[in-house]
Amino acid sequence: MHVRRNARLAELTTLAVGGPADRLVEVTDAGELVAAVREADEAGRPLLLLGGGSNIVAPDEGWPGDVVAVRSRGVRRDGGQLVVQAGEPWDDLVAYTVEQGLAGMEAMSGIPGSTGATPVQNVGAYGQEVAQVVTDVRVYDRAEKAERTLTPAECGFAYRDSRLKREPGRFVVLEVGFRLTPGELSRPVGYAELARTLGVELGTPAPLADVRAAVLQLRRGKGMVWDPADPDSRSAGSFFTNPIVPATGAVEGCPSWPAGDGAVKLSAAWLVQHAGFGRGFREGRVGTSSRHSLALTTADGATAAELLAFADRVVATVRERFGVVLEREPTAVRP
Repeated sequence: MHVRRNARLAELTTLAVGGPADRLVEVTDAGELVAAVREADEAGRPLLLLGGGSNIVAPDEGWPGDVVAVRSRGVRRDGGQLVVQAGEPWDDLVAYTVEQGLAGMEAMSGIPGSTGATPVQNVGAYGQEVAQVVTDVRVYDRAEKAERTLTPAECGFAYRDSRLKREPGRFVVLEVGFRLTPGELSRPVGYAELARTLGVELGTPAPLADVRAAVLQLRRGKGMVWDPADPDSRSAGSFFTNPIVPATGAVEGCPSWPAGDGAVKLSAAWLVQHAGFGRGFREGRVGTSSRHSLALTTADGATAAELLAFADRVVATVRERFGVVLEREPTAVRP
């Protein structure tokens, strides 16, 4: 394990905010990861796990303990299953599955971050989500002080949510198992914008490589493919989840989709934009992306406090104007 002192969290996160970490511990395999977590727990030091840093608002005051950066790599095939180390970059994994003719992840191309973070958030995009393909998640359970394997049912997946997220700090993801479908065609395309881009009917498959290329094109057009040279990608992607409300609570004019049990999912981007925070809206060093109102971005020198205050203002304005409460997607970390 490699240990550094006073590394700045701003340099380790895509939102580029956050102060110094007392100790940054970089681990390169599951054994080192478990050892680093146990060491911090036994010493009583606060612990923050960090993968790709794409779904976190790091604190301005920094972290007064151990930040464990998960850099484990590796993908192996176990029969019809892929077993992937937690630190494997997610988009590298998606590219690999497309090259290998394995369907099920292609619409989640271009999402930044590490594989280990995906079941925590139940990451999803363009009609696909991780819960559809996860077979098991191997974790270190800090409460039980033991490694264990969680089934999908034990993960408690929900829309952009899971038991791993609802019990923060308890489970350390070591590796994730996935079951994909062999073939050159994608899963049925389940998102209208993607179907239009591909020129196919909604609910029909398309060549895997074409789906990946179309998703990357759409995401780049919204500034949601990480690029250090692109200020619009200095974000956490979508900052708010699409709210699910009773069908009777639908907002006139707002795009919506059936969400089961008499509920609908509303477009958070529409709500943000029509609350007065359109593309490129700025308040000092924070604001919305010039290409997508749902992505909040930061400029040089921005702080987490500024960003969260702006996000709170967006939430309050949407609630006041439309009676809908937006939920943040990234995690705001507190020491």
